[in-house]
Amino acid sequence: MRLSRTIDKALVIMLVFSIGMFLLSIVSMVTRSTFAESDNEDILSSGEEGSRYVVFYDRGEKLIAKTESDTVGEALEKANIVLNDGDKVEPGLDSLINADNYFVNIYRARPVVIRDGLSEKYLMTASYDKKEIAREAGFVIYDGDEIQMVPNAAFLEVGAVNAYQIKRNGGRVITEEQEIPFAEETVKDYNVAPGATEIRQLGEVGMKKLTYNVLYINNEEVSRELVSEEVVKQPVTRIVAVGASAIEKSPLTASKGVNIYTINVNGRTVERKETYYDLPMSGVMRACGGGTYSVRADGVKVDQDGYVLVAAHLGRYPRCSVVETSLGPGKVYDTGGFATSNPEQFDLATDWTNRNGV
Repeated sequence: MRLSRTIDKALVIMLVFSIGMFLLSIVSMVTRSTFAESDNEDILSSGEEGSRYVVFYDRGEKLIAKTESDTVGEALEKANIVLNDGDKVEPGLDSLINADNYFVNIYRARPVVIRDGLSEKYLMTASYDKKEIAREAGFVIYDGDEIQMVPNAAFLEVGAVNAYQIKRNGGRVITEEQEIPFAEETVKDYNVAPGATEIRQLGEVGMKKLTYNVLYINNEEVSRELVSEEVVKQPVTRIVAVGASAIEKSPLTASKGVNIYTINVNGRTVERKETYYDLPMSGVMRACGGGTYSVRADGVKVDQDGYVLVAAHLGRYPRCSVVETSLGPGKVYDTGGFATSNPEQFDLATDWTNRNGV
């Protein structure tokens, strides 16, 4: 009988112990649910009106904070969690904390190098999406392009960073802008001293947009076809006024052959006679230190400074002296037999006879 009672007492003790352990396990489960990883498990209510628990995930770690903040940004600040440039937060900083079991993910920015041909960009990004990284770096990504992680060849320059390479493939439309140079127009002004110049209108370059169909294979451009060309901004012509003598209003011409006019020379009024001749002028260019000459658009021969090549009476007009002619400012390089009979006659070098550009 005693043995039976002893056994019954032991069974009761064991039963009480089992119930206690069961209750302890339930409490333990509830406690663990407070720090649950799953979004489906509720965090225990704070029990205080206006207070909520927020779970921050940052660099693989979890921080649980009780807060009365209304937004994610305020909660981060009160939790002393500092964000750096390039870091991202989901939900966003302005998002309202509208639940007690509120989860916030923090993605920390890391250094990245991304290359497209010879172009290379360094940036801090929290993204792991390759195309998103390329767009953040300012590259345009097209269908068919590949982005690969590659060894960091610039380790000594930028340190240990993730490196990506864009591999271009397929066809795409590329738009480029190209400058349109402005033209220059020269006008004569008889109210400006002969040979002097004045800018009447500043020139401005224009701009045109060129659209191409470009084909890439293995990152190499293999063909380019111009599809369209659109002028975005018209160029503005540069206008330069050049001072001219009144005698230029009626210039010497090939058909006229001889030009006679009256001109004031150093206080003397003289009657000038102009004729023209067509000979190679390379030999006489040495008279004024050498140099070259060319044929102007109107067939008149000029030196490298733009002076008309003139033959004159060297006693009246020494070599290299600058004179006025009906074809513009001239310089004396040559003389001829005509000067003996008419010291006021000028013979102007032109290409009007041979028309051979010499």
